[in-house]
Amino acid sequence: MAPRTTEDEDAFGDPESSDLIEPAAPEALSTYYGSADEWFRRYWRYTYRRRVSPKGTGTGRWRADWWNYDEALQRIEALWRGWEASRRDPGLGTSAWWINHADPQMHALLAVDGCFAVSSDENLPGEPLPYLRPPTGLFPPDRMRDS
Repeated sequence: MAPRTTEDEDAFGDPESSDLIEPAAPEALSTYYGSADEWFRRYWRYTYRRRVSPKGTGTGRWRADWWNYDEALQRIEALWRGWEASRRDPGLGTSAWWINHADPQMHALLAVDGCFAVSSDENLPGEPLPYLRPPTGLFPPDRMRDS
């Protein structure tokens, strides 16, 4: 490191120093749900109801074991984390989340040529998306208790 000169002084005339206190890291914001799986299982599959079928009579394809597919796992995780952030925005947070996250992510997930292209899972109109519980330990524990 080069020796200090008067040019190393900041705008207030104080020398820059490694003795300065580093700002504290921002506290991690608590999430409402404990994992992407809990969010999907308790909230999203009931909110985003689409008919899925391998026969072409639904909106697209879906897998009840979505957590077995890397692309789906990453997209659902991104949806959950985005939702957690947007719910704190009292203005347009959730509106922007729907437009910029939910709609394009779900379009990709339900695509007939997407990661669930060969799925045979289906549901009836108005039913939640199919779901199978993942193996224990794949996701962190739930934050909410079952009623």
